[in-house]
Amino acid sequence: MYQEQKILIGKSGEENVYILPRMANRHGLIAGATGTGKTVTLKVLAESFSDCGVPVFLADAKGDLAGTFQAGENSGSIQKQLEEMKLESFDFHGYPVTFWDVFGKKGLPLRTTISEMGPLLLSRIMNLNPTQSDILTILFQIADEEELLLIDTKDLRSMLLYVSENAKEYSLKYGNMSKQSIAAITRAVTALEAVGGDQFFGEPALDIRDWICTDEQGKGRISILDCGELMQNPVMYATFLLWMMSELFEMLPEAGDCEKPKMIFFFDEAHMLFDDAPKALLAKIEQVVKLIRSKGVGIYFITQNPADIPGGVLSQLGNKIQHALHAYTPAEQKGAKAAAQSFRANPEFDTLEEMTRLGIGQALISVLDEEGIPTIVKKCRILPPQSRMGAVSEAEREAQIRGNLLYSRYQEAIDRDSAYEFLQRKAISDAEEAERKKEEEARQKQLEKEEAARQKQLEKEEAARLKQLEKKETAQQKRVNSAINQAGRSAAGTIGRELGNTVGKTFGGSFGKRLGGNMGASLGRGLFNTLFKK
Repeated sequence: MYQEQKILIGKSGEENVYILPRMANRHGLIAGATGTGKTVTLKVLAESFSDCGVPVFLADAKGDLAGTFQAGENSGSIQKQLEEMKLESFDFHGYPVTFWDVFGKKGLPLRTTISEMGPLLLSRIMNLNPTQSDILTILFQIADEEELLLIDTKDLRSMLLYVSENAKEYSLKYGNMSKQSIAAITRAVTALEAVGGDQFFGEPALDIRDWICTDEQGKGRISILDCGELMQNPVMYATFLLWMMSELFEMLPEAGDCEKPKMIFFFDEAHMLFDDAPKALLAKIEQVVKLIRSKGVGIYFITQNPADIPGGVLSQLGNKIQHALHAYTPAEQKGAKAAAQSFRANPEFDTLEEMTRLGIGQALISVLDEEGIPTIVKKCRILPPQSRMGAVSEAEREAQIRGNLLYSRYQEAIDRDSAYEFLQRKAISDAEEAERKKEEEARQKQLEKEEAARQKQLEKEEAARLKQLEKKETAQQKRVNSAINQAGRSAAGTIGRELGNTVGKTFGGSFGKRLGGNMGASLGRGLFNTLFKK
């Protein structure tokens, strides 16, 4: 309830207990066991911030915050409570509400892109080991350098395949990226799609500036995220909340100390944000919580036990509302004692004892005063909500969703040209190029084969021609040699006979003839051999 430019939470006896708007961005905690009234407190604060003109985001785990857009009903128990608390100016009315749902079933589809989520948060969602996380970071860098848009899980899957196929080339620059690790990341993407990642990652992506607005009466718009299905995957729920904080931190300019926050976030089941989170992620959460205050954003964690919040974050929560905390076991008693010691003591009662005896709707409250100093803890009774408490019918919810001005912007998904489409075209182009190259190589081989066959035929024909020529030359040579031999014999014979006749005449008689004939024949053969056989 907003009055006197302050946010009224409850009453401690006759005294009103307020949160000062200018101190609301110092964050806060709403803690308490199940059934002690945390949801009512969350709703009362959300309504008060809206009345103050501050936009609000809250996660609805059970669906009982959906009635916020409708006026509450003045039942007998609430009327009695109002009379006891003397809330004369209290009135019932609804608030400007926008329903959101990651799965698009109970609200406007809430989407973001793979690039906006980033490798660190994405690694946590997919439960990747350090090596796989490093590879995913490299993949994002490659996509950035090659101007490939990573919008949805199809894009991420395509990039993984592309990097795997070119791992040898990229390893020269980025180091070894084993195909086994890339395959493990691909399996993680498949698992992410199975729990709704294919719906969460896409476009149009949420523009958080659409949450930072007021209605025509100046009331801050309350964005309600239906988390019934989302919380079935605690890691995805927690990572989504962290993404929202990171987006706000990066988007909003420095604001310094404001008279009132620019926006307030309520994170229910806050322990999911920290359970099993690696050190790097816890460090990022703590950094965002510390620094986002300067952007004018307040974050309120809702959980059962303050021990669910890491000390570095818990120390940043200036406004604390502690409902009943059961302490039956030694561990629970230790946690309750630590929670009690985190409050500034009130000499009128024992904080630990009162904490374990609080009734439904009662809480111990300590807020920051004008100087930013925690006030003494007070036992208070929380105000009732001004809007309807509880779920709404499907017809009421659907009418509210369709009547929202943002319906036309976010309802229909858009599949923009991104890495998946580019790499598909590249694969087709590469395949066509490979086919052309293969055909060219085959054609070249055929030409070479035909040329080789033609050359072989020419060589064969040349060999046959040379053989025929050689044969002709051999026959001709034989004829020449035969003629020469015949001429030689005839000439030698003539010379021999003439010489023989000369010898015969010289010696006379039959002896001379025989001697001349023998000598002529012998001289003729010798002369022939000397002249023609060599």
